Amino acid sequence: MHTMIDAGVNLTSAQFDKDRADVIQRAKDAKINNMLLIGCDLITSHESLDLAKTHQFVSTAGIHPHDAKDAPEDYIAQITQLARAPQVVAIGECGLDFNRDFSPRDQQEKICRAQLALAQQLNMPAYLHERDAYERMRALLLEHHIKGVLHCFTGDRQALKFYLDYGLMIGVTGWVCDERRGQQLRELIQYIPSDRLLIETDAPYLLPRTLSPKPKSRRNEPAYLHAVAEQIALLKNTDADTIATHSRDNFNALFMAQKQSTV
Repeated sequence: MHTMIDAGVNLTSAQFDKDRADVIQRAKDAKINNMLLIGCDLITSHESLDLAKTHQFVSTAGIHPHDAKDAPEDYIAQITQLARAPQVVAIGECGLDFNRDFSPRDQQEKICRAQLALAQQLNMPAYLHERDAYERMRALLLEHHIKGVLHCFTGDRQALKFYLDYGLMIGVTGWVCDERRGQQLRELIQYIPSDRLLIETDAPYLLPRTLSPKPKSRRNEPAYLHAVAEQIALLKNTDADTIATHSRDNFNALFMAQKQSTV
């Protein structure tokens, strides 16, 4: 397997507190030479940046829809400050989640809209989350002109077509390895062009069900990214190296081109 990039890892998760260094080493042993560390609120955005600096990775800065209800008044100023760091390559994780509704929907929309405007103002990619909220996400995106990735895509064909037409990359996780929940995504993989695909683990979540032997723990980690590449390759009738290479090239074009000289 060629070197790979994990396009989305929650490395600040408490699930990694006891063995974070080992997780990073296993990722490097698995030829993962870069990761995008996800910020879900201001605290994890700071923590992700610190980890990115220490380990030569990159990170995001933003507020997840789950955390929208807790955003402080000066959140945009704080995200803007974080975004000045060369390691921060995207605004987010931001978006809408009408599946869990951990924050009121109007608050989710307000916080998402402000972050999309910031991404446009700073000419930075957005790292987007959308679950069961396609119609409203579509409306918000049409108010702005941004580049970015729809991370952990789980939508239908109509949503996929819009996100591709809009110009977004599509992030695919271990969801594609789940023969129960991931059936729709498996059918849609053929419609994601090679130059729009990003592979990610979203670790510690979404452990690929295709892993063999199965890990003792249900915790996912970046070293398992190969399982996502292998499953997509199977569905696209190609090989995992090709998928990993496309994803790496797409990642570098989207996130690294502007900040290459400073990272």
